[in-house]
Amino acid sequence: MRHRLRFCRHALPFRQPVRTAHGLWTERDVVLVRLTDEAGGEHYGEAAPIPWFGAGDADGVEQVLRGLGEWIDDSVWARLPADQPTLGFALRSALGTPPPSAREHLPVAALLPAGRVALSVLDERLEAGFRVFKWKVGVGDPADERVLLDDVLARLPGGARLRLDANGAWDRRQAERWLACAAERPIEFIEQPVAPGNDDLLLGLAGDFPTPLALDESLVIDADVERWLDLGWPGLFVIKPCLLADPAAALARLAAADADVVFSSALETAIGARAALRLAFGWTGAPRALGFGVWPLFDTTACNGPSAAPFIRATDVERIDPAAAWAALA
Repeated sequence: MRHRLRFCRHALPFRQPVRTAHGLWTERDVVLVRLTDEAGGEHYGEAAPIPWFGAGDADGVEQVLRGLGEWIDDSVWARLPADQPTLGFALRSALGTPPPSAREHLPVAALLPAGRVALSVLDERLEAGFRVFKWKVGVGDPADERVLLDDVLARLPGGARLRLDANGAWDRRQAERWLACAAERPIEFIEQPVAPGNDDLLLGLAGDFPTPLALDESLVIDADVERWLDLGWPGLFVIKPCLLADPAAALARLAAADADVVFSSALETAIGARAALRLAFGWTGAPRALGFGVWPLFDTTACNGPSAAPFIRATDVERIDPAAAWAALA
């Protein structure tokens, strides 16, 4: 079946800039896709690359889409370049059938900002009922952040869990100090302690310290999943479905390997969120709290996924209206 292709690109300002080890992130550059089949049915997808992940950019996505023409058919898959995987995600989520939901609801981890403001946000999220938290580190002075870590942990009630996300900011010495510190504290896991490309260092750290490590920026493209499985990675895989060309295939490989998977947002709009969350709810492996406690990200309500809450229900995902997000921007 042929589909008529339309797309639009937008740089959506975040309601609050996001501080990471890569700097201050102020807007989300996305390319939305609408496919209309010959019966008039409309299907939506989203390409939301993160340039510093090394998995393409919105300029490249837009260029490829312009070259595809007004109509596409099954031959489109052979025409997609490997260096723009998010476009594969956009088209597959628009054309594909979502996996059946394995659960009625899943827990969500609340995102804590870098620095001391994390304490006030933590108090708010605790009051809202969250019990799993992810704190951005690797942004300020490492010694100051380790002191602040104890302040964060002191506020957590029994049974609550804390994840640390370094975004690859540490060198070997800093990572070892943090992991020695974490070994004496109730840290669920640490995401991407050192920069991608340091495979041997990551494997060594994972073997030398008891706190589990998770790959994030080291999982840039679909082939990285297979590579880390072949390397025998003992830790977790943080999967941002929106960044993979064919996340269903990657997840099938992870499931066959009985891998420990955490599903996470790429700070996408509602269109990408619905597709990514459908994959998370279709995961049949052991569930961990989702890294989707990020919305509302944008002032345009229709562009946000489910508002941050301690749980997301499968029915919340199906209530997302991609046509409304498209209409708000196109």
